[in-house]
Amino acid sequence: MRTLTSLVGREVATEDGRPLGSCRDLRGELASSSLRVTALVVGRRGWLEHLGIRTRARKDAIPWEAVTRIEGALIVVRDDAVPKEAAKG
Repeated sequence: MRTLTSLVGREVATEDGRPLGSCRDLRGELASSSLRVTALVVGRRGWLEHLGIRTRARKDAIPWEAVTRIEGALIVVRDDAVPKEAAKG
């Protein structure tokens, strides 16, 4: 079992190896008595969001469904699920 905090700080990359930055936070939905993770927040803008500073363009969130695997300190996501504006941060 993984904890949510164990994912924060891991590097995120696409399947073809393109680095996207670190996982800065997670988004989720609370349904009845369970929490479902919906997205990874990555990069510099993701860090600002983690601190409570909203950015105008919230393009650095990657849908949780796009995560293909977690390998040690690396989270790998599908290439087609990465926003074009997502930059290494």
